[in-house]
Amino acid sequence: MSSAAIQIKDLRVDYGDFVAVDDVSLEVGAGEIFGLVGPNGAGKTSTFRVLATLMEPTYGSVRLAGVDIFEEPEAARRVMGYMPDLAPVPSDLKVWEFLDFFAEAHALGSAGLRRERVEECLGQVNLLEKRGVYCQTLSRGQTQRLVLAKTLLHRPRVLILDEPASGMDPLSRRQLRLALRGLAAGGATVIVSSHILSELAEMCTSLCVMQRGRLLASGTVDEVRGLLGRVERTVSVGVLEREAEALAWLEGRAQVAEAQRVGGRITFRWSGDAREQAGLLAGLVREEFLVCAWEEQKSSFEEILMDVAAAAETPALEV
Repeated sequence: MSSAAIQIKDLRVDYGDFVAVDDVSLEVGAGEIFGLVGPNGAGKTSTFRVLATLMEPTYGSVRLAGVDIFEEPEAARRVMGYMPDLAPVPSDLKVWEFLDFFAEAHALGSAGLRRERVEECLGQVNLLEKRGVYCQTLSRGQTQRLVLAKTLLHRPRVLILDEPASGMDPLSRRQLRLALRGLAAGGATVIVSSHILSELAEMCTSLCVMQRGRLLASGTVDEVRGLLGRVERTVSVGVLEREAEALAWLEGRAQVAEAQRVGGRITFRWSGDAREQAGLLAGLVREEFLVCAWEEQKSSFEEILMDVAAAAETPALEV
């Protein structure tokens, strides 16, 4: 039996003739924060709805923390917490009442024990000072954090978060990142989708990219960049003196392209790996160029998604 916290095998979701999720298989290890990336219509929400036992797929199998979600849906719901995008929150309840209602639904014990758990979850999302206000007075970002607190009440081992940072300000997003990292450090597994791609890059230990229901690439940030063909990066080098000679030397390297002088620096596209890049720098020093600066910029997730969208009709990206 695999030790993965999330196991998805041959998952397919059809809506009539439309294929929303097309034979997706992946595994996510315990303690990971796993990002699900893709443009609108990629199949992310359909995948999450299946994981949350809210819909049955056309076929496929899913296990959460070792529990088959189709054979044992109730057991799966006990080990899983699901936070949908724009979850409804009643306006006529106070924050603590809203959480206490769900704590009682989860059978978390006496009123005193429930109160302790409610306070603990409010602390995790930095909403303790809002415990006594009505839900309708919360901002959009505060409401999102309240729904996350509700999702954490029963201490789920797997968290399924669909756009949890939606509507949050930068401080709230930072607090969310810290909360999720703390949960993962405690052994929980998080699978999260977001359109704030820079947030996912900072937050996730691994991720996958979906396009039109298909899984294009999965792995670490750098592995996904490589699998999608975005291994090139822009490098900027500063040299003291002999700049024209350094430019000519760089132009002669096989993995250097589009070298040019820009604003007192030499910039170029680099397609080699980290070890080869170290060798390039060593070569500059060996040739007695006085290197005073070295910076690189990898392709962003925004660029990756632009590539994915542009390649939607390109058979070469089909896997």
